[in-house]
Amino acid sequence: MKIDERGPNHIAIILDGNRRWAKARGLAPNDGHRAGAEAVKKIVKYAYDCDLKYLTVYAFSTENWKRDTTEVTLLMKLLEKFTDDLLNGDEKREIRLKVYGDITKLNKKIQNNILKLEEKTKDNKKMVFGICLNYGGRDEILKAVKDIVEDVSNNKLKKEDITKETISSYLYTKDIPDPDLIIRTSNEYRLSNFLTWQSTYSELYFPKDVMWPDFDENQFDKAVEEYIKRNRRFGGN
Repeated sequence: MKIDERGPNHIAIILDGNRRWAKARGLAPNDGHRAGAEAVKKIVKYAYDCDLKYLTVYAFSTENWKRDTTEVTLLMKLLEKFTDDLLNGDEKREIRLKVYGDITKLNKKIQNNILKLEEKTKDNKKMVFGICLNYGGRDEILKAVKDIVEDVSNNKLKKEDITKETISSYLYTKDIPDPDLIIRTSNEYRLSNFLTWQSTYSELYFPKDVMWPDFDENQFDKAVEEYIKRNRRFGGN
């Protein structure tokens, strides 16, 4: 489908259910994460073809470090391969890559890949693909508050001039609009520290009984169609 003015400008997705998808098939959690990575590639390409302007995915949270060490190590290897493939591929699509989160906690190879990809794609205009890595909504707000306090202390900013727009301008996502639609797979009905500030008026969509690796083009279309049916009032009548 093509997304027109009735549809969302920015879709954000919480990629949930990889491990449950694998368990249901008698596979190891790592197999689920690999399938999930392939689903990301598929949906990015489809969203681009649908003329979506912004797509943001929640790939690794600040809390995910608490998982089993073996699983975290595998996730980092998958991320390294994912970024390697993007760097070495011959991608013709006009997609700009942005990463949101504290990437200093990631290994140097991944950090370097991210910086190279952001530089390589910075002039691409058709779609912005954002990946939240080592990201937490509350951590993002805390960082913004600290940066604002520092700028006030250094007389770069006046306290009385601080507005909601000021806070937004100190977030990782300062260059993109807030999400119109947030999708979460795997029958979980919460945002789990994802885009805490930005999601205030986002529409939420939870596809029933769909694990992330099974989220395909048809599921994407259903989410957009559901969004179009809704009446966004932003607190008004």
